[in-house]
Amino acid sequence: MTTHPLLRALIPLVADLSRDLPEEERYRRLLGALRALLPADAAALLRLDGDTLVPLAVDGLSADTLGRRFRVSEHPRFESLLAHRGLTRFAADCALPDPYDGLVEGLSGHLEVHDCLGCPLYVDEQPWGLLTLDALDPSRFEHIDLDNLEAFASLAAATVRAAERIDALTRRAEHDEQLVEVYREAAGQQASRELVGQSREHRRLLEEIAVVAGSDLSVLISGETGVGKELVAQAIHSASPRARKPLISLNCAALPDTLVESELFGHARGAFSGAVSERHGKFELADGGSLFLDEVGELPLAVQAKLLRVLQSGQLQRVGSDREHHVDVRVIAATNRDLAEEVRAGRFRADLYHRISVYPLPVPPLRERGRDVLLLAGFFLEENRARLGLRSLRLTGEAQAALLGYDWPGNVRELEHLIGRAALKAMAASGERRRILSIGAELLDLQGRHAVAPPLDSSASSPAPAVGELRAAVEQFQRQQIGAALEQHQHNWAAAARVLGMDRANLHRLAKRLGLRH
Repeated sequence: MTTHPLLRALIPLVADLSRDLPEEERYRRLLGALRALLPADAAALLRLDGDTLVPLAVDGLSADTLGRRFRVSEHPRFESLLAHRGLTRFAADCALPDPYDGLVEGLSGHLEVHDCLGCPLYVDEQPWGLLTLDALDPSRFEHIDLDNLEAFASLAAATVRAAERIDALTRRAEHDEQLVEVYREAAGQQASRELVGQSREHRRLLEEIAVVAGSDLSVLISGETGVGKELVAQAIHSASPRARKPLISLNCAALPDTLVESELFGHARGAFSGAVSERHGKFELADGGSLFLDEVGELPLAVQAKLLRVLQSGQLQRVGSDREHHVDVRVIAATNRDLAEEVRAGRFRADLYHRISVYPLPVPPLRERGRDVLLLAGFFLEENRARLGLRSLRLTGEAQAALLGYDWPGNVRELEHLIGRAALKAMAASGERRRILSIGAELLDLQGRHAVAPPLDSSASSPAPAVGELRAAVEQFQRQQIGAALEQHQHNWAAAARVLGMDRANLHRLAKRLGLRH
């Protein structure tokens, strides 16, 4: 008959082993069953974390007990329980101080006499923590069946093991889900990884990629906005021994400062408001592969220091956690800023700059690549032809000349967008559904794209160039439009860049080349 209470307590817990319960609920049910089986006023489950016991669940103790951390060396009773495998019961007149004095619910002050017992829990033959029982009556546990309690302790260890394995599986599933998303993105980028071009500058870039790809050196890709720095990073990774592992990308300029650290290094559950679960950062997702940090010059100084530590040691800590994680990651960074100047201005750490720029790799702007403009245009024309369901999509001779004569302040990205718009305009202008379309210079509308005000009076500018001097005409038009934008906005370069539809750094470079800025 003595087994009936034990069975009543154990059967629901055995059923719980196969259920997906929150950890807190699983442990709460465990302690509730223990107090129903044994006449205790309080029960607690504590996990051993190094030299400290962390309460995971309490029943009959004050709620603040869960926030306490009991250093084992400061609590002789806990030390004694952990030292003996099996049940330990302390005598009512034991002189050892009790960790729960004053914490039993409904009682204030020091607990003068009470009954106290406990046992360590082992998982995979390693000490995991403690199960403790306390009673205000000093003789409460004199007649309990110790075999029942040992059986319950065994089930408690199985409950802990189940909870930890479910938690590990959950974390693994979250990690795999993030990796699936990473590989899905990588598969989507596969078709656009080819670097198109035949110019001398382009061939030199490919040679540099071939030289550095086989190493594990950190690479700093520099160049104007839109030159294709991410494609260069993809080419380096694809030609490297890490190609079978993912290339993880993070645009450092696209995130608020408060989230950058979490995105890079991950966070623990409860690290901040909204952190409802543990999350792997980009470094952990890229383990064994490469991490591409686009616009690395935008990183806050505080995050730069932590990034430097990871690059130096391979060790990182998630936000809100003191646990170390080791990663093996190759970092490829990119910037459109002059990072050396940023270092001199105190906006970028010198030690991090030298760490990420072991192999500097500049990407030439489109205007320096000559007839590569036409090759890239052909690549984008073919993409749009397939997308629009056409048999052929081509450029007229005048359109090709216009592309060659334009300065391309937005580089390859500007060319891609321009071809896409021109293809749609050509379809709209064709009237009937034609299968072969030609894009003329008028559909490119290169001169009108940045117009913000009527051109300046030609009498106040240099004489118009002769017919045929297309490049000179384009440069004169650009000077007029930049000058008009600056006049309109009281020489505020940032405002002028916005109204011209340009990146401010690119506007500065163009103005210098045109002689408008020194």
